[in-house]
Amino acid sequence: MEMNFLSLSLVIALSILHFSSFAHTQQPYISRRTIMNCSKTNDSSSPRLGYTCNGLNRTCRTYLIYRSNPPYDTVRSIAKLLASDPSQLSAINSVGPNATFPTNNMVIVPVNCSCSGRHYQANATYSIRRGDNYYVIVNDIYQGLTTCRAIKDQNDIQTVDLYSGDLTIPIRCACPTKNQTDLGIKYLLSYVVAEGNYVGTISGRFGANTAWTLEANGLSEQVSTIYPFTTLLVPVRSPPLSNQTIVPPPSPGQPTPPPPQSPSPPALPSTSSLRNKWVFAIAGLLIGAACTLAIGSGIIFCLSFRRKIVQHAATIVPDDPKTRIVKGEEESQGLMQTIHGIAQSIKVYSFEELQLATNDFSPSCWIKGSVHRGEIDGCFVAIKKVNGDAIKEINLFKKINHFNIVRLSGICFNNGDWYFVYDFASHGPLSDWIYSTEGDSKTVLSWTQRVQIALDVATGLNYLHGFTSPPHIHKNITSGNILLDCDFRAKITNLGMARSAEGNEGRFDLTSHIIGTKGYMAPEYLENGLVSTALDVYAFGVLAMEIITGKEAESLTKEESLNLYEALDEVVPEDTMTERLAGLIDPSLGGRYPSNLAAFMIGIIRCCLKKNAVDRPDMDEIVQYLSGLLASSISWESSSNVI
Repeated sequence: MEMNFLSLSLVIALSILHFSSFAHTQQPYISRRTIMNCSKTNDSSSPRLGYTCNGLNRTCRTYLIYRSNPPYDTVRSIAKLLASDPSQLSAINSVGPNATFPTNNMVIVPVNCSCSGRHYQANATYSIRRGDNYYVIVNDIYQGLTTCRAIKDQNDIQTVDLYSGDLTIPIRCACPTKNQTDLGIKYLLSYVVAEGNYVGTISGRFGANTAWTLEANGLSEQVSTIYPFTTLLVPVRSPPLSNQTIVPPPSPGQPTPPPPQSPSPPALPSTSSLRNKWVFAIAGLLIGAACTLAIGSGIIFCLSFRRKIVQHAATIVPDDPKTRIVKGEEESQGLMQTIHGIAQSIKVYSFEELQLATNDFSPSCWIKGSVHRGEIDGCFVAIKKVNGDAIKEINLFKKINHFNIVRLSGICFNNGDWYFVYDFASHGPLSDWIYSTEGDSKTVLSWTQRVQIALDVATGLNYLHGFTSPPHIHKNITSGNILLDCDFRAKITNLGMARSAEGNEGRFDLTSHIIGTKGYMAPEYLENGLVSTALDVYAFGVLAMEIITGKEAESLTKEESLNLYEALDEVVPEDTMTERLAGLIDPSLGGRYPSNLAAFMIGIIRCCLKKNAVDRPDMDEIVQYLSGLLASSISWESSSNVI
């Protein structure tokens, strides 16, 4: 009888979990009638108030697709309206910081989306102007990115009319659920639907799967109608690109589509919707009763099972010298098994082979620190004596195969010491090439070479953050840990401090062991020991600054208390960036650089150096920015005949 009772409870509980899992894979699409429905709701989970906070993370970076319309048609006005960072907005749209968009142009707006109660939202501030009402604000200004009821609830407004003052506008946004994340989805774009849009065409524009878009919005092939001035969530694996927002011109003879018209105010709710409320209420009562039954059964089961666990855990093994000897032999055997396992994927050298390769580690072969140049089978290699957890680093290298990360070609274990054999980077560390000194006769890296190196480093970091399993944080990006090959292509090295970032997306780990290179460590790491992939983003921003200025990070901050972002703002204020570049860019370039692209690069660096870690872009976004910048730099170089 008891087993039947438990089995029934388990079936009910699993059914509830299945229902919950299904419900948490989608957000309900709301029509234009719902958006303008200002009537009060007693349902705190109503979709009128925002997208449900059911994602894997409670906060995330996401994007809105907004249509420019005066007076909201410049980088600054749109950024202010939608609580976005102007430098990030200009960078992702590939425009200057003072750019004006054509009317009805799709603009990508990066925002930080967070849970507020039961709903996701990004909070913007709007100053009420004369003639404003809910209809104007929701439809004409925010284009359906918020709702009337959400504004009233957020600001605790009881009146029908609006009066002067500031409103907090909850912007509709969402973070991917676990199911979506498992499919590789990283972002849910909040797309403002326009006249003539369909789910399939919107999905195709951003490279999204139409079926996934339908599911994300609680739609289906049978019910897929969408309306202007509403939002559609578009699940994508990478940030949107500026070329995806370009609307192709109409074919010859085809009329230009008219601009979207604001929808009519909604009608009152129908009686059928009231009947639906009773259906959901009854279903809720039944599910609640089932939950209570399942939980009660679970408590009885856990209490009986716990006795067995406690009894099992009470067994203690006494200390014995013989046991310690056996343990030592097991560890030695384990090491041999480890080396044997490594040999399956990485070549294992004898110490005599390394001695032969380096002329017995001759001073003439010494490069730097514990690194020597060697020659094996007619090819140059770099041989490094390794300190720290070599096994951990080897296991990471075994998972890595990327052009922009130096390759570990072999290892050696001798008398308790590990030696790593790397592919040789003939031009050595980046630090040998970017710091300008008077009278230095070395080759000067061109503007395009510098952009290529920055892109190489960003691409390597993006691989570590998003394509290794589990993801990893490098934690020690410096100019000395970037090597240049014979073509001046960059390769990241020194993964000794790298650590797993598994399960840390959108969250931070804590450490009390602060270690790193001065000038490259992020504020949140120095001050509070917070660890996330944002550490590498900050360090990359410092490195990129060094690449284009020819100065070391420490020399860029005049005062000890000034961080690099503030120092950059002092030297090159954002509003006069282009005019004051000459005092910042490496003088060894002799002015041979495109000032507009240099200003764009400074904008990317600003984003990376934000003091608040969650305000920094991800590496995949930075790769997108730099890819466009490199293409433009190559075009500039060829058209300007730069030598």
